[in-house]
Amino acid sequence: MADFDYIIIGAGSSGCVLANRLSENGKHRILLLEAGGSDKRFWVQVPIGYGKTYYQKAVNWMYMTEEVPGLNNKPSYWPRGKVLGGSSSINAMVYIRGNARDYDDWAAAGNPGWAYQDVLPYFIKSEANQMGAGRYHGDDGPLYVSDVSKELHPLCQDYIQAGRQAGLDFNPDFNGARQDGVGPYQITVRHGLRMSAAKAFLHPAMKRANLTVQTYAYATRLLFEGKRVIGVEYERGGRRCKAFAAREVILCGGTINSPQLLQLSGIGPRDVLEPLGIDVIHDSPAVGRNLQDHVGVDYLFKCNKKTLNNELNPWWGKLWAGLRYIFARSGPLGLSINQAGGFFKTAPDLYQPDMQLYFSPVSYTRAPPKTRPLMNPDPFAAFLLGVSNCRPSSRGYLKIRSCDPHKAPEIQPDYLSTDDDIQRMLRGVRFIRELAGTAALKEIITEELRPGAACASDEALVQDIRDNAWSVFHACSTCRMGPDPQADVVDHCLRVYGVESLRIADASIFPSLVSGNTNAAAIMVGEKAADLILSDTALGR
Repeated sequence: MADFDYIIIGAGSSGCVLANRLSENGKHRILLLEAGGSDKRFWVQVPIGYGKTYYQKAVNWMYMTEEVPGLNNKPSYWPRGKVLGGSSSINAMVYIRGNARDYDDWAAAGNPGWAYQDVLPYFIKSEANQMGAGRYHGDDGPLYVSDVSKELHPLCQDYIQAGRQAGLDFNPDFNGARQDGVGPYQITVRHGLRMSAAKAFLHPAMKRANLTVQTYAYATRLLFEGKRVIGVEYERGGRRCKAFAAREVILCGGTINSPQLLQLSGIGPRDVLEPLGIDVIHDSPAVGRNLQDHVGVDYLFKCNKKTLNNELNPWWGKLWAGLRYIFARSGPLGLSINQAGGFFKTAPDLYQPDMQLYFSPVSYTRAPPKTRPLMNPDPFAAFLLGVSNCRPSSRGYLKIRSCDPHKAPEIQPDYLSTDDDIQRMLRGVRFIRELAGTAALKEIITEELRPGAACASDEALVQDIRDNAWSVFHACSTCRMGPDPQADVVDHCLRVYGVESLRIADASIFPSLVSGNTNAAAIMVGEKAADLILSDTALGR
């Protein structure tokens, strides 16, 4: 007899949702394995702590890509959560679902049941939005989403006014009826504490007798009986362990770890696996392919108004911010640095916004290498305007380097490898300059610190983009969902092609990137995956 009905590998955004929903009715025995440890850490729980966890090996896989030709042969650093809650425990907490057309495109690509009208109920089900229930929001779900528009730094109003002067409409809710416009971001914070997927979904479920959660459990390979997945082998406490599932194993390791485990287990491109001595269970060319990510560029401006730099740089400012947080759970320590933003089209004939904006009332030009000192900004007033391409056409890949499961895979995002991506980013940074030239910002900007006014020609701007573009940490699609077993990895029910009793539910299955931050969409995938699995169980499949 198997130890469990379902085994979930990875306690990230989707895995935490699945653990909750599959154990909810009390009928099924669930095992959740997580390679990292508990999320009950100070810098995980304090919102601004993501500056600390950004390079904290205890909670972060800290991946590094290969040298990227489009970034002038520089590698890209990829922090990924290795902790209960996964990347939702170390991210910047911005809650963006994506554009409705993103999901309609998923359905049109051969994935029935994934159009916007199909997935909207799962977004609503998952959230308790401070704005209240309505056509686009829920108010009784596990995930608390805060409207912090009244708590933002005053400079955000100057930015929003600049956006309106540049032709964008004010949008108080990027997750509502429309996405385009400029306005404040909603964040996954409640009472001054991070609302990760672990806090929202997993911790309440851990009280149930039918859910077993094992931390520091490093999955090394899937176990098979013929073509049927029957369990998983993993390392824990220096021992090699095995667990068996009577019904299914569900991979929720994310865009890097899910395809890595598939390849280690013999599911992947034959030409990758055979040279490493791995027996091919199923030759699946698409495992690790179609890698997509958002890349962004920031421009920094000195100004004559106070920013968070003035508040957080001096020791007395840090002390006051700390006291406000300790006694009232308020102030900058309880917020994200990404406080406002927006979405716009870089060309009038586009059917949806293709560019995301970011505004942060803070700057870090003097940060030492390998730090992200959100509590130690510059000693002068300055702010950041950023932009990223929502719909990149560049595609990368991921593949294992050896049969050693502890060796990080080769990751090549191949950023900015198409002319379309370059031209969109060029139009994006020119819009940053347009924002900076509006009356609202021009009167407070004293200097463009980076890249500087001398960087003006298309050639110079493109060079700057290649020199300074960075990952927005939204990698996806390495186990893409679609109708073609040769080009895709899972079908529209998230079942892995070529084997039985194995599904994937995380951002790796996205057919294409969503327009904006990816955590909300990953949680939605967990919600929908749970329904798909329980429906099959009810039908005796």
